[in-house]
Amino acid sequence: MNKVCAIFGGSRGIGKAVAQLMAQKGYRLAIIARNLDVAKAAAGELGGNHLALSCDVSKEHDVQNTFEEMEKHLGQINFLVNAAGVNRDSLLVRTKTEDMISQLHTNLLGSMLTCKAALRTMIQQQRGSIVNVGSIVGLKGNSGQSVYSASKGGLVGFSRALAKEVARKKIRVNVVAPVLEVEPMASQMLGKCSITELHPQPESH
Repeated sequence: MNKVCAIFGGSRGIGKAVAQLMAQKGYRLAIIARNLDVAKAAAGELGGNHLALSCDVSKEHDVQNTFEEMEKHLGQINFLVNAAGVNRDSLLVRTKTEDMISQLHTNLLGSMLTCKAALRTMIQQQRGSIVNVGSIVGLKGNSGQSVYSASKGGLVGFSRALAKEVARKKIRVNVVAPVLEVEPMASQMLGKCSITELHPQPESH
């Protein structure tokens, strides 16, 4: 099986740490960020023949074009990691509507769109793995992060439901809820994980 992984939000934080780990394991990667120069820099740090692309995950045509480019240069995508996200801390009564929309569209809708695009080929292959990066606040909530918590909580429910939809197609869907907020610490933690730990087996249904 080809070892090809698309990492949205792979230029920084947890996404970058996952990219470093998977590059070490021999995966060919597509590093996707909003800013192409940032994506290129992150891909360049990995060495090897990796692809850098820009994409606004909240826009379906951007997502579709990105998957077309990935499949053109790398072949079929076996693994998808959704680590792209935005957070604008604010009490709800002070939160602008456009900031609510931005967080929900990037953190939740964006992952839905990338999963939908990836599943087209994964279902044909009858295999694949998807990991959505959530947050502990999506499970517990946090004052000043009501909208962000909602977006990440929604991601948990979405991931669980999608896992049930595609389990018979031998496709795994998981969501991780990191606790760590300091990026270097997160990088160290993920650097010690194995691919199995990042892609655990789904619960039986």
